[in-house]
Amino acid sequence: MLAAEGHGGNLDEARRRFPQAPEPWLDLSAAASPYAYPFGELSPEAFARLPEETELRRLEAAAAEFYGAADAAWVAAAPGTQALIQWLPQILRARRVGILDFTFSEHARAWRNVGANVRICEKLDELADMEVAVVVNPNNPDGRLVPAEALADLAKRVARHGGFLVVDEAFTDFLAREVSLIPVLPAEGAIVLRSFGKTFGLAGLRLGFAVAAPEVCTKLRAALGPWPVSGAAIAIGRKAFADRAWLAAIRVRLATDAVELDAIVAKAGFTPVGGTPLFRLVEHPEAAAMFDRLGRAGIWVRRFAKRPEWLRFSLLSETGALRRLAAAFRGEAATLFDIPNEIG
Repeated sequence: MLAAEGHGGNLDEARRRFPQAPEPWLDLSAAASPYAYPFGELSPEAFARLPEETELRRLEAAAAEFYGAADAAWVAAAPGTQALIQWLPQILRARRVGILDFTFSEHARAWRNVGANVRICEKLDELADMEVAVVVNPNNPDGRLVPAEALADLAKRVARHGGFLVVDEAFTDFLAREVSLIPVLPAEGAIVLRSFGKTFGLAGLRLGFAVAAPEVCTKLRAALGPWPVSGAAIAIGRKAFADRAWLAAIRVRLATDAVELDAIVAKAGFTPVGGTPLFRLVEHPEAAAMFDRLGRAGIWVRRFAKRPEWLRFSLLSETGALRRLAAAFRGEAATLFDIPNEIG
């Protein structure tokens, strides 16, 4: 199989492809939560001065508690998981890299950029003899899940010959805690990536975390350098991690939103393929035409050149946005009332 190409977002491309589309765009391509965490006002100091190292360590401690890591020494903060994906090839310096299945293409791209031989594997066992094995769990775009126990076993097998298993858990936070590798993380051979922005609807904040043995986190911190994340990211991250009630309420709202989205895409003739609480993957024999129809209506969704029958939709939070999507499927123009002023 081949790695999924490109990534979500990139409204510049949407506007170039569909210059006559109505504004504002409804971006359903990036698969972040449509609910932005309401962090309120921040102290001016969060922007006016460089953050102290002690503040960063407090953020990492909050992340360790939130994710179920051993302690703060096992967590390294970064300006988004994409930065970690870019830095890991520089730190691990592997040449034989295996990636499980059709998945987020930035992993393969980052390793190929440093000259690694990247193999896309269909079975988990094929990763065992790699210097670095990469598993996106749940998988993007189809939501496939590998049990944490199987991943822990794979990490131990890879570690026997000095390798690493990298598990990208960007879409894990709204699933059961048992899905994550972190609570059973082996003492060596495993690195887990977590996304703050996708979960808390603040992708533009650029905040993510690596969870791994302390010696790996030390290398990551050295590579990222001082002040790897902003003072605003530290303040917002600590506040959001402590607000479990807000996250629990959003989990319930997302479940309701998913039912509404599923009904709309089913009525448009799509068949479900997979997904997570933050996105749905569906297929249609005329998916390319549907993509163009939505684009002309100012709705940007995720498509896959290697899987032309697939489209991926992020969850929507607004009734107006849902009506706009349904109208676009019918080939009808949305009214101004249907076009939200702000896109989540």
